[in-house]
Amino acid sequence: MPWMIYGANGYTGEMIAREAAKRGMRPILAGRNEAAIAALATQLSLPSRVFSLNSEAEILQGLNDVDLVLHCAGPFSETAEPMMLGCLQTKTHYLDITGEISVFELAQSLSGKARKQKIVLCPGVGFDVIPTDCVASRLHELLPDATHLALGFDSRSGLSAGTAKTTVEAMKHGGRVREDGEIKAVGLGYSTREINFGNGTKYAVTIPWGDVSTAFHSTGIRNIEVYIPSSPKSVRMMRAANLARPVLGLSLVQGILKKQAGKVEGPSEEQRAKMPAYVWGEATNAEGKKVVARVKTANGYSLTVTGSLAVASFILMEKNVAGGAYTPSKLMGSDLVERLDGCGKIQIFEQ
Repeated sequence: MPWMIYGANGYTGEMIAREAAKRGMRPILAGRNEAAIAALATQLSLPSRVFSLNSEAEILQGLNDVDLVLHCAGPFSETAEPMMLGCLQTKTHYLDITGEISVFELAQSLSGKARKQKIVLCPGVGFDVIPTDCVASRLHELLPDATHLALGFDSRSGLSAGTAKTTVEAMKHGGRVREDGEIKAVGLGYSTREINFGNGTKYAVTIPWGDVSTAFHSTGIRNIEVYIPSSPKSVRMMRAANLARPVLGLSLVQGILKKQAGKVEGPSEEQRAKMPAYVWGEATNAEGKKVVARVKTANGYSLTVTGSLAVASFILMEKNVAGGAYTPSKLMGSDLVERLDGCGKIQIFEQ
């Protein structure tokens, strides 16, 4: 089945393309930068294609003979919708490596159309959000009457240019949590607590991670927060930044910040090997019973490579997958993270 990596010349897209070629897979390498795509395709002896996401006609022509696209070109807040809509028209399975809440919600809103077209829409098949989504589903399996879910991760993965740009994009929107089933806008630095992610107890703060959307669709738990380690000083700065959010949203300011973010270089292979991630989750029911889960994973970027290729391979081989919008754990089970290179087993602790 012909399939495509779109955005193959980006930091993460290129890593995925190289690993795919190493495994003997033959994706079409595609994107908007003709010179970069052609050079990588020549080096890896893979077919290539260039088209823009600004033209519906170009998208439909680019996807016309493709069964699956792994979309790696961000910021996904701008690129996911045209690609998803194109996939619905060409009956092409859609995967991406986003962590953006708006993209997950978009996919769920298109689930009915995807079912009719018999295609899978599964954004977030990388570190955003495979490990946290699997932890959420495992906790729900163990505590099915849970009413509250807290998730978090301690990652020293570093930033690529694409991730840095997405971070800049997110700053203007502030924080997000799920409260009584609804996604709620909150300030940056909204809530803090002490958490042992698996490598010692740390001060942590909420962030608008994708699980505010995906964990709800995976588990049905109606109250969800996501945390990362921070420091009291950083939290104070985040809360102060709430006053500047109207300015951060100005196109001129966004342009300047994104230009600087574009200069960021992602971590090297050697650096990634030394920077694992620790993922944590806690489910609580109405009676106060708690179940905690932890898992140590590979570096976030390395997990994105293995995770995205695992999901792509599954869909390409399992031809009877029902169409619709999925989360990673809904598509492949809560043990998906445990099957990826460099990842351990999910450890459970009842309180």
